[in-house]
Amino acid sequence: MIRYPSAWLQGVSLGESIACELRLQLIRGTIQPGEILSENRIATDFGTSRSPVREAMKTLANEGVIRLERMGAVVLGLSLEDVEELYDVRFLIESFAQQRLAEGHHDSLFARLQQMIDKMELAVKHQDIVDFSYQDFCFHEAMIKQAGHTRIWHLWKSIHNLVLTVMLITTEEVFSEGEPKLIAVIDKHRKILQGLQSKDAKVIQGVVEEYFADSRNTLHKSLL
Repeated sequence: MIRYPSAWLQGVSLGESIACELRLQLIRGTIQPGEILSENRIATDFGTSRSPVREAMKTLANEGVIRLERMGAVVLGLSLEDVEELYDVRFLIESFAQQRLAEGHHDSLFARLQQMIDKMELAVKHQDIVDFSYQDFCFHEAMIKQAGHTRIWHLWKSIHNLVLTVMLITTEEVFSEGEPKLIAVIDKHRKILQGLQSKDAKVIQGVVEEYFADSRNTLHKSLL
């Protein structure tokens, strides 16, 4: 069963933890668009007071997956179009970040990215969908953070919860296609690292475009 990585949940508030669980259900479609979420019912389900539930619902409303109303919240979910727009924003952020990394010395970043690729390979051996997803997510976030652009980082943080959730769901599809597909995904990450190491802006841009074109194909298979 897909869940959020334990490392992601460490130190988060109860409200944030509830938001994570609800977000996963909303995006997977376990909770359908049009359903009404009740603070009382959710509080009962999670065995908590209404206060952390309100925090969770505010977070999800800010992300656009629910709409708050007087008597509760209406589920909006994420349509395929919504997720494609999310990938558009990711592409813009990551293209910008990786172009910035074409300058300067980033050997420590490259070493960390290689470690994440190694952990993805290990996750394949152990059939660990959650850790594979998390290492994939951390790989991309590390590059964005290293770019050192405050506004781009704030923009990323505004969508990163949704990005991780979609990654968890799409990785299920990737694992269902077997080891050759997983190796191909890992190879795409190696190409990104090699592109960055080249310090050639044109090479980097080409790698980013190829990565996101292929990711969209996986996205359609997973969410249709």
